[in-house]
Amino acid sequence: MALPERRSRPHAVLFACGMNAVRSPMAAGLFQQMFGKSVYVGSAGVQKGELDPFAVAVLEEIGVDIAGHKPITFEELDELEGLSFDLIVTLSPPAHHKALELTRTIAADVEYWPTVDPTGIEGSREQRLEAYRAVRDQLIAHIQERFGRPEGGNE
Repeated sequence: MALPERRSRPHAVLFACGMNAVRSPMAAGLFQQMFGKSVYVGSAGVQKGELDPFAVAVLEEIGVDIAGHKPITFEELDELEGLSFDLIVTLSPPAHHKALELTRTIAADVEYWPTVDPTGIEGSREQRLEAYRAVRDQLIAHIQERFGRPEGGNE
């Protein structure tokens, strides 16, 4: 029986942003830590960037390791494993537009979670880390609000 206040949990979720270097790998890492293998999770970008060390650092602070993440585009992901996702969560306008284009050929729901790109923040190392922490905390809140808290252990 579905919960009345929360949509049912999909079987496969794709988090997407512009470069697959900050927001989408952070979201996928957080989601995987919360739900383990109970839901398949992936991440992709409209373009391919370089994994951001600040994103790695702020997730490391809470025990999530994304250091091995290799940024990938939607097209590369499609070639490697296909785009068999029930839900695509977009975190930037370019990713949202790309995901909406994809729904012409794949059956997936698309949700847009506007998320600030922390890479443009200037200042000291600590000020920049604070911007990344704010994104991390926002993503945690969105994931918990949308998918609920994990039931039991990480299977």
